[in-house]
Amino acid sequence: MKKVLLLLLFCVFVGYSQDYFPTNTGVKTSKNTTIAFTNATVFVTPTNSIKKATLLVKDGKVLNVGKRISIPKEAKIVDLKGKYIYPSFIDIYSNFGIALPKSERNGNRGPQYDANRKGYYWNDHIRPETDPLPKFSFDAKKAKELINQGFGVVNTHLEDGIMQGNGILVALNTNDSNAYRILDTETSNHLSFSKSKTSRQSYPTSRMGAMALLRQSYLDADWYAKGNMKNSDLSLEALNQNKDLPQIFNAGNYLDAIRADKVGDEFGIQYTILGGGDEFERINDIKKTNATFIIPINFRKAYDVSNQFLADVISLRDMRKWNQEPTNPSVLDKNGIPFALTTYKLKSAKSFGTNLKKAIKRGLNKETALAALTTVPAKILKNNKIGNLNTGSYANFLVTSGDIFAPKTTIYENWVQGNKNVINDRTIRDLNGNYSVAVNGKTYDLTISGKGTKQKGAIKLGDKKLKSTFSFKDDWVQLTINDNGEFIRLAGNIINDLNGMEGTGKDATGNDITWNAAKIVAKGPNKKKSKKDNKEKPVNISVTYPNVGFGNAYKPTKETILIKNATVWTSENGEILNNTDVLVKDGKIVQIGKNLSGRKATVIDGTGKYLTAGIVDEHSHIATSAVNEAGHNSTAEVTIEDVVDPDDINIYRNIAGGVTTIQILHGSANPIGGRSAIIKLKWGENAENMIYKDSPKFIKFALGENVKQSNWGDRQTIRFPQTRMGVEQVFIDYFQRAKEYDAKKKSGKPYRKDVELEAIAEIINKERFISCHSYVQSEINMLMKVAEMFNFNVNTFTHILEGYKVADKMKKHGVGGSTFADWWAYKYEVNDAIPYNAAIMHNQGVTVAINSDDAEMSRRLNQEAAKTVKYGGLSEQEAWATVTINPAKLLHLDDRTGSIKVGKDADLVLWSDNPLSVYAKPEKTIIDGAIYFDIEKDLEKRKAIRAERAKLTAMMLKEKIGGAPTQTPSKKHKTLFHCDTE
Repeated sequence: MKKVLLLLLFCVFVGYSQDYFPTNTGVKTSKNTTIAFTNATVFVTPTNSIKKATLLVKDGKVLNVGKRISIPKEAKIVDLKGKYIYPSFIDIYSNFGIALPKSERNGNRGPQYDANRKGYYWNDHIRPETDPLPKFSFDAKKAKELINQGFGVVNTHLEDGIMQGNGILVALNTNDSNAYRILDTETSNHLSFSKSKTSRQSYPTSRMGAMALLRQSYLDADWYAKGNMKNSDLSLEALNQNKDLPQIFNAGNYLDAIRADKVGDEFGIQYTILGGGDEFERINDIKKTNATFIIPINFRKAYDVSNQFLADVISLRDMRKWNQEPTNPSVLDKNGIPFALTTYKLKSAKSFGTNLKKAIKRGLNKETALAALTTVPAKILKNNKIGNLNTGSYANFLVTSGDIFAPKTTIYENWVQGNKNVINDRTIRDLNGNYSVAVNGKTYDLTISGKGTKQKGAIKLGDKKLKSTFSFKDDWVQLTINDNGEFIRLAGNIINDLNGMEGTGKDATGNDITWNAAKIVAKGPNKKKSKKDNKEKPVNISVTYPNVGFGNAYKPTKETILIKNATVWTSENGEILNNTDVLVKDGKIVQIGKNLSGRKATVIDGTGKYLTAGIVDEHSHIATSAVNEAGHNSTAEVTIEDVVDPDDINIYRNIAGGVTTIQILHGSANPIGGRSAIIKLKWGENAENMIYKDSPKFIKFALGENVKQSNWGDRQTIRFPQTRMGVEQVFIDYFQRAKEYDAKKKSGKPYRKDVELEAIAEIINKERFISCHSYVQSEINMLMKVAEMFNFNVNTFTHILEGYKVADKMKKHGVGGSTFADWWAYKYEVNDAIPYNAAIMHNQGVTVAINSDDAEMSRRLNQEAAKTVKYGGLSEQEAWATVTINPAKLLHLDDRTGSIKVGKDADLVLWSDNPLSVYAKPEKTIIDGAIYFDIEKDLEKRKAIRAERAKLTAMMLKEKIGGAPTQTPSKKHKTLFHCDTE
């Protein structure tokens, strides 16, 4: 009610008047608004069309529709014989008429950690109370562009923030006031992963932070709704008020669509998801969301590959996507995924129709396309008065020359709320074609092309092209021919139902002449066009898993595998088995011995080769879309599991280096970081299937320069802590708070669920393990003491480059060390690092692992392990344990992986040589009994990639030669994450 009153006031203040406002204008007469459109093919809905029907419209609404309906005497009759009527389109995702706010995050001002609003939620980026209505201003120019593309209604909102507020439904009615245009002031609730431009508040700085913030917001809204908060909060009130509206989430790509759906599912919310046009890359995962999607069709232009040096910088994925993107709507349709289409992300609405017809050529069903623009968006918005021409619906409809999606169909009119918008004058007929013009004993060839008043004519005499002028208006043809300097002027009318022309004119000497023209009908076999004739036949639109170079045509599956006669390094107490067989079945190691056999097994000859457990990297930052949530000094609420990136090429590079398991750790931006993800590098699988099932719970802590911001450059840093002693106080404070939180939770009394404190309480309860970024011995000592104060142990010190100084204390505490082999002096607190560190800790009885923390190093961890033989004299088997069973122990996964033992997961690597040799290459990498890397197939993939690039290059060259627009290639630089990556 409040918004309805606001709308009325809005209309009054901007000077609009309405019929129910009294006016002193004397005698009032109402205009006749009843119109009967007869003899048309009317599409009431995409699945209900009526031939030779009448559409009866009155006062901006559909009064009736059908074949035999009574037409009131006062109705104006418009004969649309041979024409088609369709419901006008709906653009469900738009910021039409609502200017985006200017960014407040520019400039050199320092970070902002607290909200700048009072009475609202603690985070400025949660803005569900936003009402776009006061900010709305009808954009007539933009409306005209949309009308010309067939749109009659837009659902618009203020696109700003993680929770953005509600949408409003606006008719693109250029003739009336906002009081008539605005059909609904509360249509939808909008969300995204992007922060508000109106606030500089730092948190969140990452995708995982945005997801955690959404979770906490929903929990707080529920807590608030139950009356448990002492203070009023306008944001939480609005969030609760909007919960019954359609929830539209701007994801923008398939990965974020899956992530958004994950959050929604946790709270029983089914989002409608704005996609990115890449859903085809993981269509089965998209289908599992059960979401309705809103799909942009901003297909990329072909790359200009005429310069070979520039062409080489384009990734195969980008080349593929140019070819694949137009198939995305068709793939969604064929998989039964409901979707609406939008102009969102298009630089100009003018390209919408072109792109839509391209999608139809690439397989999109026309009925589905029409539904995606009419009934589907109407259903999302729960509005049965738009997107159809049923009785009582708004009179929003298109008048066309034929099938609306046919290449040569003309949209004549777009009626919005009963108001006519002429796009192409339907009284001007289409003369396109070739004509034979007879005049003064000569026969000229006339070719007419174009539409409406913009139709053009070209004249030839035999093979010679002549200069000429041509115009067609009000059914009147005028033609001037320059025939070798002799000017012939002709004028005439259309005859024979557009198949001819005739008239009079003047020859070069001014004499009166007559002329006529007949349309030339191309002769040929009377072949009926099949439905496939209008389909493009693209080359190579297959999708790999993932859809990048070196992706798999099919996802690897578990096999029964028998590896024969290999040298087996078991990583079980340094045991080596010569000339030994290993049998794998159902993803497990089932037998180890000599002369084994396996029914229907794939046999691999291991003669002269080495078989080991897969390498385990305790500290990695590959395969993730984010690494640091730096907005607070504690971010225990975030988890890397939310942002695992299964498309990262470094997964493939790692399995090519023999790595099968990694822990993806949060970075070191804060003392208490986020929770980790432990994954198997199943190249081609989705993120969910990579994550270890029932994996141990870990969290990243950090010490040293990074967390106190002493190495953050010239930026102003004000976040607590700023000193090493402040870091200690952060730990003590949060552990004490978590202890009190846990006690209240266990008391059975009502409590506000805090995702951050939940994770920290798990540490105190020994349900979650700490992997701590560390360098300096004093801080290492400090954290062990703090942990003992709260009666738990630190699990792992990672980096731990001064571990050799405190190895005895580490052993006593029971903490492991995951270190670098020989990194040194890359920042001040690493000055005391020595390459003997791993060996010294090992000799003191500490469980020691060698980790990577680096996408490049992780591909050669076998060589990093070998360095411990040189620096410290570890045996080969002790060295090999630092990248297999030891990191598995640190991750509490040694019962599943890290060694070759019957009953363990079949995570195996077959090496060409001694694994510690610089000459050793992994020939096969097996994870859970499926072969994910094969060196021979790798060579085949390289060859296939070259061939595919050549095909796609040829296709793009053809596009350019054909005059299609192209874009200049540019190299994309992939960020390789480290602990301190922002």
